Amino acid sequence: MTPGARLAASLDLLTAIAGDPRPADAVAQTFLRARRYIGAGDRRAVTERVYGLLRRHARLGWWTGHGTPRDRLIADLVLTDGLTVKAIKALFSGQGHEPEPLTGPERTLAERLQGQPLEPPEMPEADRLELPEWLLEPLSASLSATVGPDWRAALAALNGEAPLDLRVNTLKADREGARAALAEADITAVDGPLAPLALRVEGRVNLAATAPFRDGLVEVQDAGSQVAAALVGATPGMAVCDLCAGAGGKTLALAAAMAGKGRLLACDVSAPRLDRAKVRLRRAGVHNATLHVLDESGRKWLKRQAGAFDRVLVDAPCSGTGAWRRNPDARWRLDPEDLVNLAAEQDAILVRAARLVRPGGRLIYVTCSVLTAENEDRVAAFLTGPAGAGFAPVPVVEAWAEAGLPPDTCPAAGDALSLRLVPSVHATDGFFAAVLRRAEE
Repeated sequence: MTPGARLAASLDLLTAIAGDPRPADAVAQTFLRARRYIGAGDRRAVTERVYGLLRRHARLGWWTGHGTPRDRLIADLVLTDGLTVKAIKALFSGQGHEPEPLTGPERTLAERLQGQPLEPPEMPEADRLELPEWLLEPLSASLSATVGPDWRAALAALNGEAPLDLRVNTLKADREGARAALAEADITAVDGPLAPLALRVEGRVNLAATAPFRDGLVEVQDAGSQVAAALVGATPGMAVCDLCAGAGGKTLALAAAMAGKGRLLACDVSAPRLDRAKVRLRRAGVHNATLHVLDESGRKWLKRQAGAFDRVLVDAPCSGTGAWRRNPDARWRLDPEDLVNLAAEQDAILVRAARLVRPGGRLIYVTCSVLTAENEDRVAAFLTGPAGAGFAPVPVVEAWAEAGLPPDTCPAAGDALSLRLVPSVHATDGFFAAVLRRAEE
């Protein structure tokens, strides 16, 4: 593809994302699958351009008066790439597969932006930080509780590119064996942060086409997510429930920790998500997991499981603010009412989960959010409510040691009763985890 044709494809994808309720990665996957004639290098150039535009959405919107996708692309070529009006006109030739020529207003926009910085001093702080205005206060307050005055750096890290982390599947390999298998597939992997089974891949790779992935030696999972799963403390022979299993990322980690022994139940309200989990579990060689869709009959069945589990993991539906590196468009899909509704849902799920925990067992609450309202506030509301009677938080250092995680890597203070991870400090996605122990009867 010519440079202009790449821009045209980028514009088409950006327009598709703007008009589709699905996350950007899902839209991009559909878009590129329908255009298999686009080569690997061109695909990479198109997705890098589009994700860059998504990460600069508010700043480009400020300059363009929140104009069209074409306006934002033109502004990006000037402000980020430093192109002249002449160079942009050459790319927008209208010939072949290149974008239509610039209109008069578009030429005026490109001329006006020449020599301007992407972030001028007069730009509002929310725009500079790529946030909806209403999220600035709750996010700054929440991140300040973790990183203090460096909360702006933490927000900037949430707008960066995420690495590719893998979890070694100990049902089939150890870390060095998996690393060697990846090396045979020309993939270089280094140790990931915090999680002892994490490998971080260097560069961009087509992992799905490799033997280590197809054979189930490794699974894609952020190192922070691996830590959250490890804090469940699942061991062989236990009865463990993953109540919001989704596509099974943490279920796979729990199965490996259980060495295929014991009872593992993965539940979700979405049958398609559990169908994806089924494929992943089969590839990983997991044989002790049962999947349950929580439709009306599934919920009735689950009620009969009261007090049946040693460990219950609640990977709660949340705003996903901690995963913005992977879904940069997600911040613009949130509104204040969403947080209110999510808090109510999180509270209800915690109450449901508490009934499943046997005396002496544990309830582990996890989100990929960095907002206090979805994390500490929800745990506090549960513990002070009737469903939380008999539950008490386990210090993070205690849960960390019991999970077999290296003591010298624990990022929590000695008296911390919950764990907060942020990319600027821990080099992981943003995660929250709290371990709650139910008293013996």
